Amino acid sequence: QVQLVESGGGSVQAGGSLRLSCAASTYFYNMGWFRQAPGKEREGVASFDNGGTTRYADSVTGRFTISKDNAKNTLYLQMNSLKPEDTGIYYCAAAFWGELRSGRQLTPKEYKYWGQGTQVTVSS
Repeated sequence: QVQLVESGGGSVQAGGSLRLSCAASTYFYNMGWFRQAPGKEREGVASFDNGGTTRYADSVTGRFTISKDNAKNTLYLQMNSLKPEDTGIYYCAAAFWGELRSGRQLTPKEYKYWGQGTQVTVSS
């Protein structure tokens, strides 16, 4: 059974840092972090593939870093210099090799497997 379990969310003041983790029950070639703010659509934050390619949304470039520990099948998102607009539920998503269309690594609809989400709240 495929499972993705996120952890590490919480409340922090603007300028602070959080580190999210996503433990997967099996190996995935593509994994990513997505977020959804109240009243907004889910958006891609960062993605990682086992070919070594990472992608970031413009809004988080330079502040967030995605990484993966393949031995643990665990994806991470280090979030620094957090802003109130980073507030939302953060979801981990995953796909097997060949499931994503080229260039769509930050597109939520491309992913079949999702975690339950973890809340991140940044106060000003």
